[in-house]
Amino acid sequence: MATIVPSVSWPGACWTLLVCCLLTPGAQGQEFLLRVEPQNPVFPAGGSLLVNCSTDCPSSKKIILETSLSKELVDNGTGWAAFQLSDVTGNSRILCSGYCNGSQITGFSDITVYSLPERVELAPLPSWQPVGQNLTLRCQVEGGSPRTSLTVVLLRREEELSRQPAVGEPAEVTATVPTSRKDHGAHFSCRTELDMKPQGLGVFWNTSAPRQLRTFALPVTPPRLVAPRFLEVEKSWPVNCILDGLFPASEARVYLALGDQMLNVTVMNHGDMLTATATATARADQEGAREIVCIVILGGERLEAWENLTVFSFLGPILNLSEPSAPEGSTVTVSCMAGARVQVTLDGVAAAAPGQPAQLQLNATESDDGRSFFCSATLEVDGEFLYRNSSVQLRVLYGPKIDRATCPQHLKWKDKTRHVLQCQARGNPYPQLRCLKEGSNREVPVGIPFFVNVTHNGTYQCQASSSRGKYTLLVVMDIEAPNSPSVPVVLAVLVILGVVTVVVALMYVFREHKRSGRYHVRQESTSLPLTSMQPTEAMGEEPSRAE
Repeated sequence: MATIVPSVSWPGACWTLLVCCLLTPGAQGQEFLLRVEPQNPVFPAGGSLLVNCSTDCPSSKKIILETSLSKELVDNGTGWAAFQLSDVTGNSRILCSGYCNGSQITGFSDITVYSLPERVELAPLPSWQPVGQNLTLRCQVEGGSPRTSLTVVLLRREEELSRQPAVGEPAEVTATVPTSRKDHGAHFSCRTELDMKPQGLGVFWNTSAPRQLRTFALPVTPPRLVAPRFLEVEKSWPVNCILDGLFPASEARVYLALGDQMLNVTVMNHGDMLTATATATARADQEGAREIVCIVILGGERLEAWENLTVFSFLGPILNLSEPSAPEGSTVTVSCMAGARVQVTLDGVAAAAPGQPAQLQLNATESDDGRSFFCSATLEVDGEFLYRNSSVQLRVLYGPKIDRATCPQHLKWKDKTRHVLQCQARGNPYPQLRCLKEGSNREVPVGIPFFVNVTHNGTYQCQASSSRGKYTLLVVMDIEAPNSPSVPVVLAVLVILGVVTVVVALMYVFREHKRSGRYHVRQESTSLPLTSMQPTEAMGEEPSRAE
């Protein structure tokens, strides 16, 4: 009777099998066999194996192991021997032999070694892959056995794209797949599968490092560049570059340049549309014909757009007054100038030639106060005319004056009524106007309503004063008391007095004629002509006094 007690230990690539055999003598004439255990083992390459050779033959004294592998006798006894095989790297057949009753007996076992591939690598992908074009994937596999159980799988993320056996050393597996926008950012890899399930094991996987794919699409149309046709030196102007149908727009690089001057670009994208904005500021050394360029780079390809631009200098117009605040009667010179090639026109009078100034002179008067002078400048740039205007206002300093037309010098108002003294003064600087009653310095308001009574009777000095001098105008206020005779009564009294005077005068003339005995009465007149006497004192205008 034989009892076999196996003991298996598999740390990593090491396989150990311990077999103990207890032998019982057989009957006379029995045929004895030489057993090899383990029988047809499978284990990882590079491991070690304990092999036991045994027989039931009681006369068998010595058992040997024949193999090309490295071996070491561990122990032996009657009818058995144990050997340690180490560094088993390949498939091999081992043979145990011995003698029983003078005859050789043998036994063998086939060792099957499996190994995972040493290298599984997906070939590098293109930096950028155009959308719609086919992509070829290549996976190389070095090592791995048994090859009949080794399969190579190409993957997109977890999606299986191709499954092929590993053939050759190294094995190379390829597959061609179409690409789309969805593949942008996708990871591709390859995986080996060593199927050892028929040998009672499992499936061993070995996966390459993933590689990321970037896909792109470019429109057939170039970018649309929005830039000024003219740009003045030291002036700034926005420049826009727009491109639609770009994928992925966020990955694109955009450059804007004015000549050899790179501009600071701000890029915004919305979907497949990209908008780049920059501010162009021309330098003085860039004056003349220039080119502004927009370059969009994606997927190693570039799209360009450019526009012609003229950088120009436009100085002026500069409008000056020899005396911005000129005293009345002084001479003022107005001049307007601009840069080279600029034609200026001052108040409708053009300069002699472009680049030349325009001038005019005047004697400052009161009517020139606040007068505006206008200068226009014209510059031709590439057949286009550019215009600029400037204006300046003259300030004439003159003494105060009171407008007689707006300030009545004789006012006749009723007592206990409300009135407004309408007087206006002018001058530069603007004067202060006060109306004071002569003899009392009583002041009445000017331009605002006030209550009138008989105490306002009298003559007033309305005086306008400023730093340029004073101007005085006399205004008489005649306030009529409520019990004063009415105007018709006064007139009637004057008429009666006039008639009495005429009658007395005629009687005196008649008496003188009678004394001389000569008189004659005209028959055709039956009435005496009457004339009214003018008042001895008339309210005339007081002369104005200027101080």
